[in-house]
Amino acid sequence: MSGVDDAELGRLAFAAGKGDSAALERVISSVRDDVYRLALRMLWHPDDAEDATQEALIRIMTRIGSYRGEAAFRTWGYRVAANHILNWRESRVERENLNFRRYGEQLREGLTDPDATRPDANLLAEEVKLGCTLGMLLCLDRDHRLAYVLSDVFDIPGAEAAFICDVTPAAFRKRASRARTQLREFVDVRCGLVNQSAVCRCDRRVTVAIRNGRVQPDDLYFARDVDPGSAVGEMEKLHDLASLMRNHPDYTAPQAVNEAVRAVIDSGQYKILR
Repeated sequence: MSGVDDAELGRLAFAAGKGDSAALERVISSVRDDVYRLALRMLWHPDDAEDATQEALIRIMTRIGSYRGEAAFRTWGYRVAANHILNWRESRVERENLNFRRYGEQLREGLTDPDATRPDANLLAEEVKLGCTLGMLLCLDRDHRLAYVLSDVFDIPGAEAAFICDVTPAAFRKRASRARTQLREFVDVRCGLVNQSAVCRCDRRVTVAIRNGRVQPDDLYFARDVDPGSAVGEMEKLHDLASLMRNHPDYTAPQAVNEAVRAVIDSGQYKILR
């Protein structure tokens, strides 16, 4: 998680746990973007991720008094947020009950030649790529999805990731390995960015993605901050699962999340659990 270094964040967390509201606001502002990034990868839709992030941050805020330094605060915060997201209601895309077989069938349907006359063609292809890789994650169950995101996307060391998931390091390694294997087998066959013989290409899926509502040209979910001129060039660098899954913008929590959490802090009506 970003913001301040581990030592300072730990000091702020202990101060916040004793009732220092200014310290609490700094702690929450330091972790909110990464909680959102985790929620987005777990739930796909930005609106669902926004709601889950707001609730997870309030959970961190109210439980900060129970922090005892058993792990770095960043790791502890991830654990609280991850536990909340794992138990959060189904997101709107999760309700589709995606699995790798069904998702692969969807990716074969409706492929068309790209429309090179569109000035936003590269950006729309990037939106498809980002949304598609998040869709692949939703083919995993939540426990395996979380393990893969922590290990291979966020690159969190195994012992810390196991603490976040509340499992032994050995159990975590098995989860991450199973998730990695399933994703690799899928992209090796289905994804044209990884396998040149695969028929699916991001630009060939733009038309069908717009038609089925996965892409909103006037309101992009994932590529709104991407430089249109660099989108295609970046795609050409993607040749394996890890680079494909990590090649996302540094998403930031929506302003509505910041305002809602600040309002709770300013109200002084929350209760810190110890």
